[in-house]
Amino acid sequence: METTTGVSPYLYLLISFLVFIIFVYNLLEIHIIDDIFSGFRGNYVSLTVDSSSDLYREVVSKCHLIHGRYMSTPWLCSPHLQTILLHLLVKTHNFRYKRELFITSDGGTIALDWLMRFDEARFQVNGENTVAKMVPLVIVIPGLTSDSDSPSDCFYTAGWTEDLREVVNHLHSTHPEAPLFAIGTSLGANLLVKYLGEDGVNVPIVGAASICNPWDILMGDRFFGRGLMQRFYSRVLANALKDVARLHRVVYARIADWEGIEKARSVGEFNKYTGRITGNFETVDTFHRWASSVRLLTNVKVPLICINAIDDPVCTYEAIPWDECRINKNIVLATTQHGGHNAFFEGMSGKNLWWVRVIEEYFSVLHSSSLMNKNTDMDTKFIKSL
Repeated sequence: METTTGVSPYLYLLISFLVFIIFVYNLLEIHIIDDIFSGFRGNYVSLTVDSSSDLYREVVSKCHLIHGRYMSTPWLCSPHLQTILLHLLVKTHNFRYKRELFITSDGGTIALDWLMRFDEARFQVNGENTVAKMVPLVIVIPGLTSDSDSPSDCFYTAGWTEDLREVVNHLHSTHPEAPLFAIGTSLGANLLVKYLGEDGVNVPIVGAASICNPWDILMGDRFFGRGLMQRFYSRVLANALKDVARLHRVVYARIADWEGIEKARSVGEFNKYTGRITGNFETVDTFHRWASSVRLLTNVKVPLICINAIDDPVCTYEAIPWDECRINKNIVLATTQHGGHNAFFEGMSGKNLWWVRVIEEYFSVLHSSSLMNKNTDMDTKFIKSL
C-alpha cells in the first residue's frame, strides 16, 4: 500500500523507529558502538598520581587492576542502565549484620552495622571487641538516603563530619591495635574526604577509598539542572530525602522549614530548606561550598584512592579534581570512561562490580606495605593525644 505521494507508510514507520532509537541511544548515552570498535576490551584506566611518591612505589605500582582496562558489562552499556539497575542487580540479602547503637556527644544516635560473615571477604570482622591484632576494620560510609540494606550507597548530612569523626575515634579507641580503613561512596565519599582534609595528620585511619565522589556540591547542583536525566535523578533523590524527613517530621519541623521541604522538587531545594537553615548559612550556595570536599583535598595525609567514571550521570566529571590529586603525594585518582554512578559492572553476568575488586586489591597491598608502619607510628601519637 502506498500513499498519494507514492511513499509507503511503512517507510514512515521505519524512519520514526530509527529516530526513536537514536533518541534513546543518545538519552541513555549508550556506548555499544564504541564497545564494538574496541573489540569489547574496554578502555585503559587513567591514573593521576605522583609517580615519585612512596604511595606509588609501595602500593599503586603493585596494583594490577588500575593499570589495566575496565570493560563494562555489554548489556549494561549505558551509565544510566548501570546506575538505575544497581539496586536491582546487586543482592545483599545474604549479608548478616549485628547492629550497635552509638550515642554521640550531642545525644544523637548512629547505627553501626557490623558485618558478621562474608565468605568472599579477605578480612572478616565479627563485631566484637576481640578483633585480632593487625586484622583491619573497614568502615563503609554510604551515600544519599542509603543504609546497610543497600548494595553500595547513613542518613543525609552533606558536609557534617562530626558524627563520622566520633565514630572513627570510638572504633579506634575500642580496637586500638586494628588498622582502620574507610570506604565512602557517593555523598559518603565527599563526607569521608572532607573529614580527612579537616583533620589532616590527626586521623587514625590508615587507608581510605573514595568512590564516585561528587567533589564540588555546588557544581553538582548546577549539573542536576542541566539535562533531562539529571533532573530525573535529582527529583528521585529529593523524593527519597523527603520520605526520610517524613519519618522524623517532628524534628525536621522544629529545626528546618517543613513547608519548604514538602515543596522541594530537587536535591538543591531540599538543601535550601534543611542544611542551609540548620547550618545557619545565608544562601544554599554557601552551604554547598562549605560541604564540598574538593576544597580540603590538598590537606589529606592518608593514602587515598579515588575512583570516578567520566560518564557518571549523577556526579559531573567537570568537578573531578585532577590537579589537586596530582600535587598530593598521598592520593591516586583512577578515572574510567564508563561505569555510571557507584556501579562499574563487569563480566557478561553483570554480577561483579569492578571498583570492589580494585579497593580490595589496593587495601591488601597497602596493608602489607611499609606505609603501614608509618601510619602505625602516627596512630600511636594519636592515641597519646586522646
